[in-house]
Amino acid sequence: MFVGMYDLKIQSLYSNLLEAVSMTLPQKRHLFKHHAARILVHCKVFMFVYILISLFTQQGYFICLVLALGWAGAAYVRSREIRRMKNTIRSGNHFGFLCYDINELEHSKQVNLPKVSVVMPLKGFGEHNLHNWRSQITSLYGGPLEFLFVVDSIEDPAYHAVSRLLAEYEDDLDARVIVAGPSTTCSQKIHNQLVGVEKMHKDSKYVLFLDDDVRLHPGSIGALTAEMEKNPEIFIQTGYPLDLPSGSLGSYCIYEYHMPCSMGFATGGKTFFLWGGCMMMHADDFRTDKHGVVSELRDGGYSDDMTLAAIAGANKRLITSPPVAVFPHPLASDLSFSRYWNYLRKQTFVLESYTTKVNWIMNRALFSSHCYLSWGFVAPYFMATIHVAAALRCYYKGYAPEDTTFISTGLLLASCLTVCTTLELLSMWNLTRIEVHLCNLLSPEAPQLSLASYNWFLVFIAMLVDNFLYPISAFRSHFSQSINWSGIRYHLKDGKIHKIDRPKGKGPKFTDLGGKRLYGKKGGQHTASLLYSLSRSLAHWRQPKKYDV
Repeated sequence: MFVGMYDLKIQSLYSNLLEAVSMTLPQKRHLFKHHAARILVHCKVFMFVYILISLFTQQGYFICLVLALGWAGAAYVRSREIRRMKNTIRSGNHFGFLCYDINELEHSKQVNLPKVSVVMPLKGFGEHNLHNWRSQITSLYGGPLEFLFVVDSIEDPAYHAVSRLLAEYEDDLDARVIVAGPSTTCSQKIHNQLVGVEKMHKDSKYVLFLDDDVRLHPGSIGALTAEMEKNPEIFIQTGYPLDLPSGSLGSYCIYEYHMPCSMGFATGGKTFFLWGGCMMMHADDFRTDKHGVVSELRDGGYSDDMTLAAIAGANKRLITSPPVAVFPHPLASDLSFSRYWNYLRKQTFVLESYTTKVNWIMNRALFSSHCYLSWGFVAPYFMATIHVAAALRCYYKGYAPEDTTFISTGLLLASCLTVCTTLELLSMWNLTRIEVHLCNLLSPEAPQLSLASYNWFLVFIAMLVDNFLYPISAFRSHFSQSINWSGIRYHLKDGKIHKIDRPKGKGPKFTDLGGKRLYGKKGGQHTASLLYSLSRSLAHWRQPKKYDV
């Protein structure tokens, strides 16, 4: 319809011009007709392309509204949990951040809680790691806990930092540092996880995998364990991070990248999503290699969460995400744009790994749809810029109103986009506000989080930048089939790691998100600045907590 309408207008303009030339310069009519015909063809082609782009960009409004609705739904689930927790506190249970039924805290029930082994693969040491580790080992879970910190070598700065931390709790904590050695058949993270599983206590009923940038709440382990006990059919329990941007554009890009996925974890129960930063599973599944969880990870596994999610899907096993499983994730204060780009490359590279043919098809579908939707999201803003620029030009040139019909239509579309974008940002702000409030309730002893530090103009810019770059990163990952992850280069073949290159030197000094230093002096001490940071953190954490007796 649109093509026919604009075609008629071009034909009418062409006929009017030809008639005018015939009346004024009859001898030039043939020459003008020849050149005008070529111009007519070019105009039709240009207009056809323009209309296709316009139709493509109109779906961007739909994408904005779908995101707004998804975040509104996630906000409802999180806010429902906040209301439930506040009602519990009003009824007299001031430990509602630990469990809703205060009777569950009785000694007779706490002594019967199952043993949990917490496995944390480490790489490097950064500004937030000490605080994160403390939040993990000072859990208020009433059952037996075992903490296994796994590094690839003693040269890793994390080895010395966590060893000092554990020495402080030597008499009160079942924890140790394990040196796993370099991986040869899978990613280093998966290798560290599997070595940790091999070393876990024989009485452990559940194993909880945590990234070293996860900041746990005091009742997180208890909440995850309670759900596993309530429903033995659960294969994996997971959660999701709440990114705390540090102020740089790169940190806001990472926050924006994670936000669309957050709605998949705010279901209050069953989900198809899985985040490798927090995964609780049955320990016996690893002891017996159930569904091939060990062999699939060990033999060429690159991504722990994508591999386990594929196994869960293939065997119709249940993945759940409790509504309280949202964790503060402070990003590095010096997170540069190049580190964000490398992080994005790692995320898109995940879609190149697969375990089965069905998994490959699903990854290709995710690859195609994500790329299409990303540029479909950005395109309307590109067209709106053109419409506004054209309107400004017509205004300053003083065109007659009848000559600006197309411009008025363009401004109308730009106005619609502004409304959709405003709704989307408001929905994102509301979900972030509610998750910040939920985190403050779940960790009453911790410094309170705030929305005051969020720059929403940078959030908007990050949405455009991240969605524009995603397809570029995805295509580069597809054609390169290799990635640098914390100084180690992995090469894929048929969806599996088949070659691992480690630099002869030390490679990059920092990781992507946490700004963690990857290398230190072998067997040596850290620098004075690090000791100063440690001493300040230790002094802060020695202060009495609200729950100290």
